[in-house]
Amino acid sequence: MSQASSLGRSERDSTQGDERETIPFQLRRLGVVMHPDPARPEEARGILNPGVARDHEGRVWLFPRVVDQHDRSRIIRARVLLNERGDPTSVIREGVALEPSESYELRPVEQAGGCEDPRVTYIEALNLYVMTYCAWGLAGARLAMACSTDLRSWERLGLVDFEPHVDPLYRVNFDEYYNKDGVLFPAPVNDPDGLKSIALLHRPVYGDHIPNGITDPRPAIWISYSPLEAARRNRSALRDMRRHHVLIEPESAWEALYIGAGTPPILTPHGWLVIYHGVQEHPVPPGDPRKPLRYSAGALILDTFDPRIVRYRSPRPILEPETPEEMGGNVAGGAVFPTGIDDLGGGRMNVYYGVSDTRIGVARLQVPAHLPGPPRAEPAARLVGNRGS
Repeated sequence: MSQASSLGRSERDSTQGDERETIPFQLRRLGVVMHPDPARPEEARGILNPGVARDHEGRVWLFPRVVDQHDRSRIIRARVLLNERGDPTSVIREGVALEPSESYELRPVEQAGGCEDPRVTYIEALNLYVMTYCAWGLAGARLAMACSTDLRSWERLGLVDFEPHVDPLYRVNFDEYYNKDGVLFPAPVNDPDGLKSIALLHRPVYGDHIPNGITDPRPAIWISYSPLEAARRNRSALRDMRRHHVLIEPESAWEALYIGAGTPPILTPHGWLVIYHGVQEHPVPPGDPRKPLRYSAGALILDTFDPRIVRYRSPRPILEPETPEEMGGNVAGGAVFPTGIDDLGGGRMNVYYGVSDTRIGVARLQVPAHLPGPPRAEPAARLVGNRGS
């Protein structure tokens, strides 16, 4: 397996070899840490896209999505095993975290559905682990939340409730949109009114009803806020989101179709680091049932105090499909899909990612001492929703 990510092959090697070395946050592959077990029917179609968290004893846990032969997804628990250097090598499965059981998670057996693509964040201000996941029920893809104090038992909080924006000409009801890729900030930030809040990154899919003021209909990363004090009084209030903004939209060729949040934000000296994914089209031969897509990963730095301000955004991918595992599987153009991050200290982090919808890989990231170029000092967000005005 290659030990470094590539910016691409063929013609790009001759024109961009020097540029590759200047792009920070490059990821170094450590290997595949989890394969589907052929003896487990619930993993028949793959094991992928895990949430990641450390328990209070310092052990690392994965919360992967597993997909059965009916394309039904559930979320399991797995403890990460380390080698003598402290690098992840494999896992021990330890049961199910979430089994589809609620009305918003259930569909007929012959249809896709269930609990998908979890992200896990420890919110110290609430002394609580919170899992965001995609609940795929009869109403389609919706964001849902569950919480835990020990990473063993999980309490569902329900679907995320996005406050609608209403003006005399237009109504935006975010609860009517498909929505995926929800990640929570681990510490409070200020919302646009200066209120301490827990922020959520997410990706609504507009369909035929484009929100007012949106000029690019491609799915983008949004940010919304849940007031901290309300969540302290009642943890269920954490799912009540308001003050919605567009954060970033697709802009580069490798993210031409759409983008989405990947790993929960980690605070660095530069600001909040988020590894996100971008998707572009990829041709599929006739009769090939795989997704005609290609998924790559980039880095985003948001301002420490006002996450609407984008300080840095990768001009090119920091990891893209390259290995046989990443180029095979269920995605025609290959897929690296980051969903979990483990902060090792000293600017080192392990990033866990889905490998072409079939396996789980891990790569090492080193936060650079400096970011290239002038910082982006202007808010990249546009207000499309507010409360009380």
